[in-house]
Amino acid sequence: MGGEGKTRDSKVGTRKKTFSEVQAERLEQAQRTVLINCPAKISEKKFLTYLSHHGKINSHYFYESYGTYAVVEFSEKDSIASLQDVTRTPGIEEECAVPFKSRLFTLTLKNPSTQAAHQAPVHCHKQSTILINDLVQKLCSADSVSNQLYTLMDEYQLTEENTKLRFLVCSLIQDIACAYFPECTVKPFGSSVNTFGKLGCDLDMFLDLDEIGRSPTRAKTGPFYMEYQMKRVPSERIASQRILSVIGDCIDNFGAGCVGVQKILNARCPLVRFSHQPAGFQCDLTTNNRVAMRSSELLYIYGSLDSRVRALVFSVRCWARVHGITSTIPGPWITNFSLTIMALFFLQKRTPPIIPTLDQLKDLADAEDKHIIEGYDCTFASNLNKIKPTENTETLDVLLSDFFEYFGNFAFNKNSINIRKGKEQNKPEPSPLYIQNPFERALNISKNVQEKQLDRFVALARECAWILQQEDKGHSSLSNSQPWGLAALLLPSVASNCVKGKKKRGQASERIKSLLDSLKINNSESLVNNGGKRTFSNQTQ
Repeated sequence: MGGEGKTRDSKVGTRKKTFSEVQAERLEQAQRTVLINCPAKISEKKFLTYLSHHGKINSHYFYESYGTYAVVEFSEKDSIASLQDVTRTPGIEEECAVPFKSRLFTLTLKNPSTQAAHQAPVHCHKQSTILINDLVQKLCSADSVSNQLYTLMDEYQLTEENTKLRFLVCSLIQDIACAYFPECTVKPFGSSVNTFGKLGCDLDMFLDLDEIGRSPTRAKTGPFYMEYQMKRVPSERIASQRILSVIGDCIDNFGAGCVGVQKILNARCPLVRFSHQPAGFQCDLTTNNRVAMRSSELLYIYGSLDSRVRALVFSVRCWARVHGITSTIPGPWITNFSLTIMALFFLQKRTPPIIPTLDQLKDLADAEDKHIIEGYDCTFASNLNKIKPTENTETLDVLLSDFFEYFGNFAFNKNSINIRKGKEQNKPEPSPLYIQNPFERALNISKNVQEKQLDRFVALARECAWILQQEDKGHSSLSNSQPWGLAALLLPSVASNCVKGKKKRGQASERIKSLLDSLKINNSESLVNNGGKRTFSNQTQ
């Protein structure tokens, strides 16, 4: 790998934690954490001293969302009970507080005028991404295209603080659900935990009732078995709908800070959607969604294997969002998940491959890794330490350029994308874009994409491949004030240059052909080798 990648990957310890280990640690941590709405101007020292009366504090931080909030993690869970013992219910004139006690508190000053008079506002951690214009400027300060991709990832990825907040919100919702199902857990899945989450992304939550259904160790009770009497319904789907309906009502009526609750129970995967205002998250709560949890773990593994994987995915997804290839509104656009799978597929096809195929991960699986969920084989190795590191040393500037070149010339009209096999296969149906679901193999995860949107993606990919190749060895020939590398690809002018010609849908654009011709005239060898770097070639097969 390039120098940047080696430095980043060397920071990882000798043993990488499994997805389940990380989840368990963070869920336990969240159980010892409280969320406090407090004045912006408060003495941080006095605040911590006050809370320390209830127990040792492991960590804390402040952020802003409809006010100033503090996330405080205690060393012991008993500290929360101690804090709750001295917390009063609010006295509200002309209204009545619903007396549901949670770990969401409000701290007020006894004498606001004097206590906050000379107090500076506390430092708040960021909860959203940098503005695109500021990002472009920051990228221009990097010393290489590779470092531009890492800079973008550093600006966009979930911070440690934001990740803690996501697990805390799940824990607060779990407190509500435990009123009915004491052994349940509420876990985040999707972008919040798969290593590809962007600041500001939605929080997908999974209400896990599996522990309730597990049989206890059989005690010697003579010739008898004892079973609970329970309500029976015709299907697991109906059970999910009924459970979510009740939990949705509880969140709506008792969940402090939870607003805009919608019960979307007739969707393919029934869910409850709401906004958690104190955290600033749009939340989707589902149950019976174990395949999605396995998808999250699979992406976690790919994102943890090599630092280049996440850097490429973050940059491609940012590029797609800037140019309207993806959208926050459901419709005929390519989704972030589809783009991520496309990037993984591309990395599987490098020589040598940067990441293994899903079938190769399945071959490495142990007995405890075997997961058959609703008839779907979701088996793959969960132990990252069993997966041999790649010998591929390509730098991110090469990978970014070749990603656009590869998909700018991909035979979408006949081939599908399949990360289980890591190779193109004939499309089983005539959808413009066919990306096989890694687990539910009969499903096309990009079935929603229309031809027009795919054409835009292809045209923009070719334009960006041309821009990167035009820069040759870097940005030395360009003035410092002019965006270069990845920054140049995020400019609106890139899209406007594509509007002019649908003729670019051919094997190569006229601009690329003319560039190649001029390069042949100037230096016939520059097509094969340019200072040790490959230029415009087709070596991704």
